[in-house]
Amino acid sequence: MSAPYTPTRKITISLPDELVTFADQRALETNASRSQVISLALEHIKALEEEQLASEGYRFYTAEAEEFAAISATAVTEAVTTTEEGHHAG
Repeated sequence: MSAPYTPTRKITISLPDELVTFADQRALETNASRSQVISLALEHIKALEEEQLASEGYRFYTAEAEEFAAISATAVTEAVTTTEEGHHAG
């Protein structure tokens, strides 16, 4: 099964000689084109950034959920205590 078609665009970029040499070596080692090597490198960076953003989001929502749970627990405790006091008084 082949990979789904992904539209591509030709661009011109400037890179330091050492990165071009590295990309060419990598392309030779992996039987890929220079463009594929650079594309994979950018995809890897993108995935790392998305993973980092997701991780930050999880940390944010975890803290928010813990705060909500603490507030809810206090409210439930107060409601139960008030209800129990009302039953004991009657």
